[in-house]
Amino acid sequence: MCGYIRRVTDCPEIQDLLEEIGLGELADRYQPTEQAIEHYYPAFGGDPERKIRGLIVPDEGSATPVDATWWYDCTPAGDTLRVGERTTFNARNLDSPYWRGALLHRRALVVATGLGETKEIDGVKQHFLIEGELPFLLGALYQHFDNGCYSCAVMTRDIHPRFAPYHDKAFPCFIPADKAFVDAWLYDIHTLPKPVVSYLEHPRIVVPLQVSPVKTFRSGETAKDPVYLPPDP
Repeated sequence: MCGYIRRVTDCPEIQDLLEEIGLGELADRYQPTEQAIEHYYPAFGGDPERKIRGLIVPDEGSATPVDATWWYDCTPAGDTLRVGERTTFNARNLDSPYWRGALLHRRALVVATGLGETKEIDGVKQHFLIEGELPFLLGALYQHFDNGCYSCAVMTRDIHPRFAPYHDKAFPCFIPADKAFVDAWLYDIHTLPKPVVSYLEHPRIVVPLQVSPVKTFRSGETAKDPVYLPPDP
């Protein structure tokens, strides 16, 4: 389960990442803001303003960043969204009919520099802040409503053996920073391209990660040295 995402706004490597995947024209959307770090949380409590800023979605053969409520189960309500009761900030069981249409037609990307996971250890919930040495991409599914609003879910997969110490039920769906793969992910809609199918069956850690136990994700305060997770081959 992925229930927290962060983006360091003053991170020039984000532009490098976007250039690498052929989306350098979007870099202006990810310029530094007044916030040194942007913190994204799912729309618990029914708050449609809990959004992921700059979710990358396909748009008539190109890509565009949008702000999407982090909770897939939403319905339009005037010029905003009504958040549904079904817990849908993550999409894991992709064989489910609930996710099948979005997986075929509405795949998106999240640009992030870190995320948070929680695991119960000896009866106590421990939070882990997982930061990339480089920015990274996460797979997402989205909806676009008639009132112009968007909602989304961040994709997860079955547990990765080296990720299990920090979350033993799911693994964030990191997306490789490869232009051909990103093109297939965003633009080959109405189908599941073979590289996408293969990757979803065998997802990977795609950048070096540093894992730190923290009191809260937002503070990032830790009393221990981080654990280093190298990328998979």
